[in-house]
Amino acid sequence: MAIAEFTIIPIGTATTSLSGYVADLHKELERHVDIRFQMTPMGTILEGPLDRLFEVVRAVHEVPFLHGAARVSTSIKIDDRRDKPASMEQKMQSVADKL
Repeated sequence: MAIAEFTIIPIGTATTSLSGYVADLHKELERHVDIRFQMTPMGTILEGPLDRLFEVVRAVHEVPFLHGAARVSTSIKIDDRRDKPASMEQKMQSVADKL
Protein backbone atom coordinates (compact mmCIF):
# COMPACT_ATOMS: atom_id res chain seq x y z
CA MET A 1 0.00 0.00 0.00
CA ALA A 2 1.43 3.37 -0.99
CA ILE A 3 0.79 6.79 0.47
CA ALA A 4 0.94 9.88 -1.70
CA GLU A 5 0.56 13.55 -0.93
CA PHE A 6 -0.30 15.96 -3.70
CA THR A 7 -1.01 19.64 -4.11
CA ILE A 8 -2.84 21.02 -7.11
CA ILE A 9 -2.58 24.73 -7.86
CA PRO A 10 -4.80 26.21 -10.56
CA ILE A 11 -3.06 29.12 -12.31
CA GLY A 12 -4.64 31.73 -14.54
CA THR A 13 -7.91 31.93 -12.64
CA ALA A 14 -10.20 34.93 -12.33
CA THR A 15 -9.70 35.17 -8.55
CA THR A 16 -7.08 34.34 -5.93
CA SER A 17 -9.64 32.28 -4.00
CA LEU A 18 -9.17 28.55 -4.59
CA SER A 19 -11.81 27.04 -2.28
CA GLY A 20 -14.20 26.41 -5.17
CA TYR A 21 -11.52 24.44 -6.97
CA VAL A 22 -10.74 22.52 -3.77
CA ALA A 23 -14.42 21.63 -3.41
CA ASP A 24 -14.45 20.36 -6.99
CA LEU A 25 -11.34 18.25 -6.29
CA HIS A 26 -13.03 16.81 -3.19
CA LYS A 27 -16.06 15.78 -5.26
CA GLU A 28 -13.78 14.01 -7.75
CA LEU A 29 -11.92 12.21 -4.94
CA GLU A 30 -15.21 10.94 -3.50
CA ARG A 31 -15.87 9.16 -6.81
CA HIS A 32 -12.82 6.93 -6.22
CA VAL A 33 -14.27 4.78 -3.43
CA ASP A 34 -11.38 2.29 -3.50
CA ILE A 35 -8.88 4.97 -2.39
CA ARG A 36 -8.69 6.52 1.06
CA PHE A 37 -7.99 10.24 1.17
CA GLN A 38 -7.50 12.98 3.72
CA MET A 39 -7.56 16.64 2.75
CA THR A 40 -5.37 19.05 4.70
CA PRO A 41 -5.12 22.85 4.53
CA MET A 42 -2.13 22.55 2.18
CA GLY A 43 -2.70 19.38 0.18
CA THR A 44 -4.31 15.95 0.04
CA ILE A 45 -3.06 12.55 1.19
CA LEU A 46 -4.06 9.37 -0.63
CA GLU A 47 -3.65 5.74 0.40
CA GLY A 48 -3.93 2.75 -1.92
CA PRO A 49 -2.16 0.70 -4.58
CA LEU A 50 0.47 2.80 -6.34
CA ASP A 51 -1.01 2.37 -9.84
CA ARG A 52 -4.42 3.54 -8.59
CA LEU A 53 -2.88 6.55 -6.83
CA PHE A 54 -1.37 7.68 -10.13
CA GLU A 55 -4.75 7.27 -11.83
CA VAL A 56 -6.53 9.27 -9.14
CA VAL A 57 -3.95 12.07 -9.16
CA ARG A 58 -4.30 12.26 -12.93
CA ALA A 59 -8.10 12.50 -12.61
CA VAL A 60 -7.99 15.29 -10.02
CA HIS A 61 -5.25 17.12 -11.97
CA GLU A 62 -7.77 17.50 -14.82
CA VAL A 63 -10.54 18.96 -12.63
CA PRO A 64 -9.33 22.60 -12.53
CA PHE A 65 -9.09 22.62 -16.33
CA LEU A 66 -12.72 21.52 -16.50
CA HIS A 67 -13.64 24.49 -14.28
CA GLY A 68 -11.84 27.21 -16.18
CA ALA A 69 -8.20 27.17 -15.05
CA ALA A 70 -5.81 27.99 -17.87
CA ARG A 71 -2.87 26.23 -16.22
CA VAL A 72 -2.44 23.69 -13.41
CA SER A 73 0.64 22.90 -11.34
CA THR A 74 0.60 19.58 -9.48
CA SER A 75 3.25 18.42 -7.00
CA ILE A 76 3.35 14.81 -5.78
CA LYS A 77 5.25 13.04 -2.97
CA ILE A 78 5.08 9.25 -2.70
CA ASP A 79 5.93 6.91 0.17
CA ASP A 80 5.90 3.37 -1.22
CA ARG A 81 7.04 1.10 1.60
CA ARG A 82 7.19 -2.58 0.71
CA ASP A 83 8.90 -4.19 3.68
CA LYS A 84 5.78 -4.02 5.89
CA PRO A 85 2.21 -2.73 5.71
CA ALA A 86 1.87 1.04 6.03
CA SER A 87 -1.07 3.40 6.41
CA MET A 88 -1.67 7.03 7.24
CA GLU A 89 -2.64 6.04 10.79
CA GLN A 90 0.36 3.75 11.21
CA LYS A 91 2.74 6.53 10.22
CA MET A 92 1.17 8.95 12.70
CA GLN A 93 1.07 6.31 15.47
CA SER A 94 4.76 5.56 14.96
CA VAL A 95 5.58 9.20 15.67
CA ALA A 96 3.14 9.41 18.60
CA ASP A 97 4.76 6.34 20.17
CA LYS A 98 8.07 8.17 20.21
CA LEU A 99 6.76 11.37 21.81
